[in-house]
Amino acid sequence: MHRIQPALLALCPAADAPWFWTLWEQAPTLVAQRELSPEVIGALLRARHIRRVTAAQVHAALQTPALTTAPGVVAATEAHIALLVPHLRLVVAQRAACVKRTEALLGELATRDDAEGERKEHRDVQILRSLPGVGRQVAATMLAEASRPLRARDYHTLRLYVGIAPVSKWSGKRRLRPTVHMRRACNRRLRRAAYHWGRVSLVNDGPTRAYYDELRGRGHTHGRALRSVIDRWFRILIAMLRTGTLYDPSHVSRRQMVETPG
Repeated sequence: MHRIQPALLALCPAADAPWFWTLWEQAPTLVAQRELSPEVIGALLRARHIRRVTAAQVHAALQTPALTTAPGVVAATEAHIALLVPHLRLVVAQRAACVKRTEALLGELATRDDAEGERKEHRDVQILRSLPGVGRQVAATMLAEASRPLRARDYHTLRLYVGIAPVSKWSGKRRLRPTVHMRRACNRRLRRAAYHWGRVSLVNDGPTRAYYDELRGRGHTHGRALRSVIDRWFRILIAMLRTGTLYDPSHVSRRQMVETPG
């Protein structure tokens, strides 16, 4: 799209919206797009329930002169886009099916009884999802990839799995003062999930943002400060799992931010 009609990307910068693909399918060439009337465009937008752009905006973008390219580039690009759109629709459908299945599994875990038949007030999945920054994908990844430390309420093993626990290296020249490095050996899927958990919590939780800003004020890099934020969430999560309580920001004290559970 950048090569032949970049003006259209002002309407959908990532070119990842189904209505955008429908527009292209309805007019698969630049010539056909210029012939689309505002009425036809408006009907397409109404059918897709699109309100963030108007028919007049789309029509104006379609009338923008295309870039000058070498002979054959426009035709080749139009053909390439025509091949890509069906693949994109398939991926969107498959992702929607995965989201639905994941949500169903999380709901099942939230209502399942224990092996002994005892029903808890709050299941682990409910406790985990009550934390700021934990969405469907983060919760599913944590439960699938870190089931053992979560079941054992093992804070230290959880840190190792995710790569939050630092590595101390000793050398002959620095026996009394080891160097501390970021842990590279870890579960990559868990590390990505924890990164997004920490990143989103900075936006949605005021105390977490204040804690992050304090660390940055001390001179910590973004990565180091974010790892400390994630470590703080792990301390809180393990404490919640041990007591079987949901997250309550009014109960999170300054002491919980810095202390490590026994």
